[in-house]
Amino acid sequence: MVSARAVAETVTDPELPMVTLAELGVLRDVRVAAGHVEVTITPTYTGCPALDAMRDDLRARLGAAGYPDVRVRTALDPPWTTDWISESGRRKLAAAGVAPPGPAPRRAAGPIPLSLGPTRRVRCPRCGSSDTTELSRFGATACKSLRHCGACREPFEHFKEI
Repeated sequence: MVSARAVAETVTDPELPMVTLAELGVLRDVRVAAGHVEVTITPTYTGCPALDAMRDDLRARLGAAGYPDVRVRTALDPPWTTDWISESGRRKLAAAGVAPPGPAPRRAAGPIPLSLGPTRRVRCPRCGSSDTTELSRFGATACKSLRHCGACREPFEHFKEI
């Protein structure tokens, strides 16, 4: 029988099917104990609408692999960060036309300060140009923004740094 962790690591993100939950950094832990599998996930943000689909997909994939009793636990602490996306996940995002995030901003404890400074230059995942502009702060999901490349003139999504 394939290990529960190996099976869970094959489950893709419902909103970004080019990457697995493991590559996205959402899959935190997989344990087999007392006849059941306990999977811990951390969503990209609290209230992520894909959480139910992630749970269902994990249960279905593990059940099909011979693990009938699967419990999926959500952990919000520590909060997910784009720094948890693996290098293979970043490459797959770029190959699918989604600009991967840069390093997540470092924030001090306490209230999040308002920042009005210049935004980071985002390279086009199609042609590599940094001549890009933000069209909308929010794309198909809250994690992504919609951008336009001035060089190849193509629109693309950017996975925001969180």
